[in-house]
This record gives sequence, C-alpha cells and structure tokens, in this order.
Amino acid sequence: MPNRLIVFLKVLVHIACLAPVMWLAWKFWQASTTVPDALGADPIAAVTFFTGKGTLRLLVTSLAITPVRRLIPKLSWLIRFRRMLGLYAFFYACLHLLTYVWLYSNFSLSAMINDITRRRFITAGLTAWMLLVPLVLTSTTWSIRKLGGKRWQALHRLAYVSAIAGVVHYWWGVKSGVRTPLTITLVLGVLLLARPVLTYLFKTTRSRQVKAQPAQL
Repeated sequence: MPNRLIVFLKVLVHIACLAPVMWLAWKFWQASTTVPDALGADPIAAVTFFTGKGTLRLLVTSLAITPVRRLIPKLSWLIRFRRMLGLYAFFYACLHLLTYVWLYSNFSLSAMINDITRRRFITAGLTAWMLLVPLVLTSTTWSIRKLGGKRWQALHRLAYVSAIAGVVHYWWGVKSGVRTPLTITLVLGVLLLARPVLTYLFKTTRSRQVKAQPAQL
C-alpha cells in the first residue's frame, strides 16, 4: 500500500470519526438556542447514548483489525489505523464521561460517588473508561520500546476487557426489554471467539507444514 494512499485514507478516517461529534455539537447548540427539540424530547439522554455508542463502535472496530489482517494478509496495512481508531474511541469515551459528570452530576463529587457505589451501570462504565487510560498513555512507539513487545501486547489486551465492560454498561443502562445493545454484543462476541480460534488454526496449519517438509540429512 503506497504511503500517499495511506495518508489519504487516514484523512478520510479522521473526517469519518470527527463528523459525528461535529454534527452532535451542532444539534446540541440548536437545542440550547433556536430549536429546543433538535435532539429529541431528552437532549441529555440523546447526547449520552450517542457518545456511548460511538465509543463502543470505534473500540470494537479497532479490535477487529487484528483478526481481519490475520485472515487476509493483503490487508495487513490496516494495522496502521488501529492506534488512530483506539484514540478516537477514548476521545468519545471522554465525551461520554463528560456528559455524565457535567450534565447529569453537575460536577458534584458526592453525587458521583453515590452513583458509583449504588448504580452498577455507572460502575461498569467507569471501569471501561479507566481500562482505556493506560492503553492511551502507552500508545506511543517509545512506550513499546520501553515495555517490550510482549509486555506491551499483554497490557493492550485490556482493550478487550474494556469493550466487555462497555457492553455490560450498555446493557445495564437501557430499560428492561430493550435490545439495542444486541448487535454490538454479537460483534464483540465474534471477535473474542475469533482470537483463540485463529490462533489454534494457524498453529495447526504451521504444525502440518512442518511435518510435511522432507527430513534433511
């Protein structure tokens, strides 16, 4: 993949990731000024769910890159987009957290502590966000060199745990009977299953290839 095309694709990814939040900001401004129903009957809930779903979609998309490139080696260049998508997922996660801290809790520390201890979906969501923090802090090339490849990879598997906590947060945050989190749950489930399955298949294939090689004298 030529570098110029990679740069062009990265620009498109930046636009695709920023366009929703720009649209949300525009709608939020309209709701607070000229068009009160621009975000529906409950603007705060609309902003909360929008940023939350955006976080999960970007995080799961970043997790999908590894199995896709393992299945289709020609798409190995996708790895150059994984860090970008992960950082955007954290950006949306911070916006999602901000809606709670600002619009729901009004920056009240006591209210937030009370919610964390009594409302399990808040606890799950905060856990998902906190798990992303060390991944963002160690997302640089310098961090990979300092930690070493194996330790860095082990640390960044927390992204799967964060995604699981995020999905749990989603399920616990919607009303009973609502099935909107089902799609993202199934996609994440496939990705979690794909990792050990692909590892097993590649090891099996490699073992067969080694056995099939003629013995050298």
